Amino acid sequence: MAPPATRFQLCTLLLLISSTTVLCQSISSIKTKLGEKERICSIINHKAALFVFGDSLYDPGNNNYISTTNTSFQANFWPYGKSYFSEPTGRFTDGRIIPDFICEYTGLLLIPPYLQPGYHQYLYGANFASGGAGALDETSPGLVVNLNTQLNQFKNIADQLKQRLGDEEASALLYKSVYMISIGINDYLSTSKRDSEQLRSMIIGNLTSVLKAIYKTGGRKFSFVTMPPFGCMPSIKAQIAENKTTREGFCREDLTALVQEHNKAVSDNLEKLEKHLKGFMYSFFDFYNTFKDRMVNPSKYGFKTGDSACCGSGPYRGLNSCGGMRGIREYEVCKNASEYLFFDSAHPSEAANQQLATLMWEGNSSVTGPNNLKSFFESSNEST
Repeated sequence: MAPPATRFQLCTLLLLISSTTVLCQSISSIKTKLGEKERICSIINHKAALFVFGDSLYDPGNNNYISTTNTSFQANFWPYGKSYFSEPTGRFTDGRIIPDFICEYTGLLLIPPYLQPGYHQYLYGANFASGGAGALDETSPGLVVNLNTQLNQFKNIADQLKQRLGDEEASALLYKSVYMISIGINDYLSTSKRDSEQLRSMIIGNLTSVLKAIYKTGGRKFSFVTMPPFGCMPSIKAQIAENKTTREGFCREDLTALVQEHNKAVSDNLEKLEKHLKGFMYSFFDFYNTFKDRMVNPSKYGFKTGDSACCGSGPYRGLNSCGGMRGIREYEVCKNASEYLFFDSAHPSEAANQQLATLMWEGNSSVTGPNNLKSFFESSNEST
């Protein structure tokens, strides 16, 4: 048996080893947490996030996850996606949509659908857009994710970020993020009960409420697009040709007037918000005139045609039959979608989306003003 002094020294040594092990484990755990914290801080300090709201112009595939047998507002079937992803993703085009190109320009990864299972990496942003969605809850209920629901999804993310990062860092992230919105066209197309002035007031009223809610959560930099000249789209021209309501090849002037009135009202409203909300900044892209010029002068911008779709059937391939999953089985699809301004009866091709995104990114004030998206992201990243 060891003498008492030796036993005491041995116990002391064992206690020291045990304490050292616990201490090392604690230090290792602290380093791991600090490393994760540093990684998160690095992300926050170097990139502004992008949050996307809206309709089919911006939908990356959220409608894939809506439980319904109605495929009118879905694009998760061939030939959608054929030019870039080589498979359908739910995007209403042959490849990438405008937010995909904005992510590319600013160095962010492509942002998947918010509703995609298993995706919870919101440090780079999120995309809530839903094809067919409107600013009004009554627009295609049950088949799409309306703007108010998209707002609630964003609020859930804001809460998660605060839990993960803490109030201060989450607020900093939301403050310097950019918020893209495309909404309104489906409200006009699906609602005929009210006069246009009353409907316009309701749409802009709901949009304003959502903007103020995002602003209250921390958002300051907003991107909007005017409504396109949908009175001249292949879907409308096909109706004109079939119904012979006016001379074939012409546009519906009533829809053209409606769009112009809406765009003017949104512009006026944004100017008011800029004056009344401290720090509110916006970019308003002239989708209407930019797109119309390409419809009238397609070759000027590298397109073969500006009035017919790549995919569809009927006059101008304007029947909503692309993919044969929307009640009409027969359809045609072009070989090279990049030669067409429209991919289907109502949506731009990937080539058109890229041109539009580039103008939104770095266009001058005559096309996108008073700010472009590049200035938004540069100012956000320089402020860190």
